[in-house]
Amino acid sequence: MAKQNDREIQKSARKHTSSKARARGCFFWFLLIFVITIFLGGKFVNEKYIVARKAADSIYSPSKQKKTRNVSQLLKAGRPISILMMGTDTGALGRDFKGRTDTLIVVVLNPKTPKMTVVSLPRDAEVAVYGYEDAFPSKLNSAYEYGGSLTAVETVQKYLNVPIDFYATINMGGLEKLIDAVGGIEVDPLLTFSYDGQSFTKGQKTKMNGKRALAYVRMRYDDPRGDYGRQDRQRQVLTQVAFKGADVSNLLNEKFLKTISKQMVTDLSFNDLILLGLKYRVATHDMQTDSLNGQSQMIAGQSFEVPTTSEKQRVTDLLRAALALKKAQTGNTLTDSTTIDTTQD
Repeated sequence: MAKQNDREIQKSARKHTSSKARARGCFFWFLLIFVITIFLGGKFVNEKYIVARKAADSIYSPSKQKKTRNVSQLLKAGRPISILMMGTDTGALGRDFKGRTDTLIVVVLNPKTPKMTVVSLPRDAEVAVYGYEDAFPSKLNSAYEYGGSLTAVETVQKYLNVPIDFYATINMGGLEKLIDAVGGIEVDPLLTFSYDGQSFTKGQKTKMNGKRALAYVRMRYDDPRGDYGRQDRQRQVLTQVAFKGADVSNLLNEKFLKTISKQMVTDLSFNDLILLGLKYRVATHDMQTDSLNGQSQMIAGQSFEVPTTSEKQRVTDLLRAALALKKAQTGNTLTDSTTIDTTQD
């Protein structure tokens, strides 16, 4: 009886040992698969990181502007920031590129609210271009032609008394490729019209490829609101491209990254872009759009758009509130002062 019990105990011990061995074996294989997955995943992520880093480095072009605010501190703290988006349609962008920016949009990202405020500025607004005041009167879209991004940013800041933290210049001629690279965009046309072989129906949402979207934003003379109507359509398309571009699938899309590296320049560094992606994407969930409106006037033989002081003040108030800054008087490009009020509310 005792021998039988010993045999049963030994059998049970062998069974238990076998179960432990199998468990160790399963754990070993699980661990091996886990390590391989992490290694391959890490390699994949690393490769995508390298491509993204190269793309960001290729579009990075600091304006050498002395910033009115500590932008690095603002980004780290998740404070509201402003970006001047400029669009040009005169060919591929280069580091020595000069041309007129027919699209000027001030974008404020406020992750605290959270809200994105998008305001279009009239390209023909009458200004004294910063550093080129002797050429007054000049059109706002000539500031980039005179002195590049630094001059454009300084002029807009002084014009509205609103700090501009960063700039981004996009080749509108290359917009077609950008839209195709993100797989197209969906837009609700603001009016019914046909242009360049494309037809659009007001309020009828349509999927647009690059060619179709370019026709949508380029039409000007058949719009009852003229250039202001075109600004609204440009703002629609650019914000949709921005939303699609911020999607993770596109940030990992080599085609998109290579395309944007040829069509855009900005003074947002790679690290700045990472912080934007981590802290500011929430601001895009609620968007407020507006535009600075003026009246057409012939001045010195040229047609300008001249907003009233109250209209300029309205836009200044809107942007400063979005930036969580105290109210201040709107700007004047003819004054000698270059100080921009950055007092926080």
